[in-house]
Amino acid sequence: MAVETLQHQASMDARDAEVARPKVAVDTVLFAIEGERLKCYLVQLTAGAAAGKWAFPGGLVRVGETLDEAARRELEDAASLRDLYLEQLFSFGDPSRDPGAHVVSVGYLGLIDDAGAAISRSRKYAAGRWFEVARLPALAYDHSIIAEYALRRLKSKLEYTNIACNLLPPTFSFAELEELYATVLERPLDRRNFRRRIMAMGLLKRLPGKRRGAHRPAALYAFRQRSVQAIEML
Repeated sequence: MAVETLQHQASMDARDAEVARPKVAVDTVLFAIEGERLKCYLVQLTAGAAAGKWAFPGGLVRVGETLDEAARRELEDAASLRDLYLEQLFSFGDPSRDPGAHVVSVGYLGLIDDAGAAISRSRKYAAGRWFEVARLPALAYDHSIIAEYALRRLKSKLEYTNIACNLLPPTFSFAELEELYATVLERPLDRRNFRRRIMAMGLLKRLPGKRRGAHRPAALYAFRQRSVQAIEML
């Protein structure tokens, strides 16, 4: 009888373990340059143990949905964004990262060239707004770890790909390109050497006309190819 009881308990434990599986979510660190500052988009949570705290847009993956589809759906809901650059970062699976449940989050890196394109209309969140990366508020769950990971990835890819094309508008001045690199990498550039190397790679095309304003007219450029490719940038 004792053996049967133990076997029954083992069967029940196995069944419970099979049913109580971790949930899968996506969270996206969305970057943009605004006012010569690198910023990321945060949403204010309304429910659960983290209610009132700020976090990256995200949510659970639906049945039959790919991870990319889930990330894009959540960004469209949180910030009314559809067409933007997205790449998968890393899976964050500490069982204690969410006090309410065992949730494995797949992090994403997102880039847009216009912070004003993000419009918060979601009923899911109390608010949505841009924060300077260097001055983020306390974040929910393990999102501070996700933020650090995403920033390292962005800096790294800026040095060996043309990923900067996703943070700049279709047309820009060379000074704006240079400022983007200095802002993200958080270090001054050798301006003469930077210009020489960029121009030698043939990444940019000079556009007709110039931008006129309070300062000297600036030549305008565009990337020859706006899809990300690996090249020796710096």
